[in-house]
Amino acid sequence: MKELWINLPVKDLRKSSEFFSNIGMEIMDQGQENNQMIGMVVGDHQVHVMLVLEERFKRFSLNDLADTNQSTEVLFSISVGTREELDETIGKVKQAGGFVFAEPSEQDGLYGAGFADLDGHRWNLLVM
Repeated sequence: MKELWINLPVKDLRKSSEFFSNIGMEIMDQGQENNQMIGMVVGDHQVHVMLVLEERFKRFSLNDLADTNQSTEVLFSISVGTREELDETIGKVKQAGGFVFAEPSEQDGLYGAGFADLDGHRWNLLVM
């Protein structure tokens, strides 16, 4: 096994792409216009996260989508370098229309915060 791609269903590809770009994620150059999915690169290890329109995602997964308004399907954790970077990113999340479900705070010896993106996928930022 060489690489990991995480596929996330989204309702509006353009809005989701703008949201993640606005909070500092690197959007991959697709080389051509793609109206069904777009990729992001996260972190030094270059984990690929693919934002996929819901209907296409359902065709890949052969399963119904989780209702992110009712439950959490997964929690993505991302380390950041400093408390200031974490605080700044959470500010960007709020400005971009995301939902902060856990304001920045110290818990169990870690400084962290949590937010949901436009489609309700939950993300956790931590200073390690």
